[in-house]
Amino acid sequence: MKPIIAEQGEVVAERPTSGRWALATLSFSMLLPSLGTSIANVGLPALARAFAGSFQDAQWIVLAYLLAITTLIVSVGRLGDMTGRRRLLLIGILLFTLASVLCALAPALWLITAARAVQGLGAAIMMALTMALVGETVPKAKTGSAMGLLGTMSAIGTALGPSLGGVLIAGFGWPAIFLVNVPLGAVTFALAYRFLPADTESGKTQQSGFDIAGTVLLAATLSAYALAMTIGRGSFGPLNLALLAATVCGAGLFVFTESRTASPLLRLTTFRNRGLSASLIMNALVSTVMMATLVVAPFYLSRALGLGEAAVGAVMSIGPVISILSGIPAGRLVDRLDAPLVIATGLIAMVSGAISLAALPGIAGYIAAIAILTPGYQLFQAANNTAVMADVASGRRGVISGTLNLSRNLGLITGASVMGAIFARASAASDIAAAPPAAVHLGMQITFAVAAALITVALAIAVGTYRRGGAPAGHWAWAGRRRITSPARRPARQTDQGPIRPGLRADTKLTAAAIGFRRGAELRSFIAVTKLIVVGMILTPVIFWGSIGVWIYSLLS
Repeated sequence: MKPIIAEQGEVVAERPTSGRWALATLSFSMLLPSLGTSIANVGLPALARAFAGSFQDAQWIVLAYLLAITTLIVSVGRLGDMTGRRRLLLIGILLFTLASVLCALAPALWLITAARAVQGLGAAIMMALTMALVGETVPKAKTGSAMGLLGTMSAIGTALGPSLGGVLIAGFGWPAIFLVNVPLGAVTFALAYRFLPADTESGKTQQSGFDIAGTVLLAATLSAYALAMTIGRGSFGPLNLALLAATVCGAGLFVFTESRTASPLLRLTTFRNRGLSASLIMNALVSTVMMATLVVAPFYLSRALGLGEAAVGAVMSIGPVISILSGIPAGRLVDRLDAPLVIATGLIAMVSGAISLAALPGIAGYIAAIAILTPGYQLFQAANNTAVMADVASGRRGVISGTLNLSRNLGLITGASVMGAIFARASAASDIAAAPPAAVHLGMQITFAVAAALITVALAIAVGTYRRGGAPAGHWAWAGRRRITSPARRPARQTDQGPIRPGLRADTKLTAAAIGFRRGAELRSFIAVTKLIVVGMILTPVIFWGSIGVWIYSLLS
């Protein structure tokens, strides 16, 4: 067995067969939370009818789940670092599965909402610890491929939920959308119990005590922000402003508490790392833009382009399908190239896609823009997650993974509210559902012009941070490549082993062979990017004309 150095002093034996099964386990663990989000949305009308409740009451079934994930994901990541990630992940899978049964058996809407909150707790544990466990189950050189696979599984869950939920409700009734999680959860639990590596003392933090005060303050602060962004359907009234004020006060109290706690939930010094802070900000900005596509697209396709419900569903399925197809290739590209290069490439593609959504007219323009935007998002996610998690110390993987997921969730919540409000204001209509096509088209253009500006800000942050050498958790030249910062421009210094230059270890010599290897790596990187561009040029028209065919078929059928 070939040893893999996970971190200094920690050696993990590589077992190819069990490693593949462990990665399959983590894939299921990433699939379940996203499926739990998307499959419940399609069941809201049926639940409202079944319990004679309002649509607003039924919405809390989704909101309780998302609130639990958002408010607890950092805390459960920290708890996993302290108690053992495998053990806590098993508990999370069990909670998610049992809560699914309770949702199906609940006799009232409020009981379903309560069970969904418990299910959200299980989902938060799975989301936080799945990425954290990648470092313990996958060789470092394959981290990008693993992150790409996890992104693909999340996209599958998101894409599968609406169609699977509709079939289950039509055939078996609304309880089936919750019961479908039971066999999946049982399989995931069995795989995790069998194949995930056992918790070791070296993988746990040695600090005593769990930061209860910080956990409560963070949960309350995030709850206030989430409610401020979701209550009022994008219009900010007095209640929204009060919740935002509570968010600011809660954030101040949280920072004050963490700075004086011996064992804090989040070390504030962590955010002094420019690379990590930049990754979190970019993650939030990108997620804000991606949520805008989900919020704005249905109104644009139906009102401005005049598509029916079936055609809208067919066109909107293009994005998830592209995510599924591009996730794994994006991860493999990260393994071959430096993460910052892939991050910048993904952001450039996303800027191009957002500008295309604002500028290109008609259904053809929309499909072409999505075919550019979505692969860019997968490139960014795979590279950003890899760059953050690849070099995190074993005792901090859970809390850093939770923080990374939190930034994404905050971006999604902000995108649903703020970008939706921008779309409504730009359309100059009190009711978007009844707005004229020209107004909706104008709102679409302005919304994605703002989206392009947000991604441009993210790109500027990426370029500025990586040029200054910021590193999220260790260094960006992971996967066995040593970062060399312009050694030729610095004066050599004398050592016992002869003259060396700053930026190189004393036992490292910049030989002609090393220079040749570096140039060869640059050539391979150029070839890989060229291949990606060529594949994109080939796939875009295929996806475009295939989508046109689906649309025409839906109109004729």
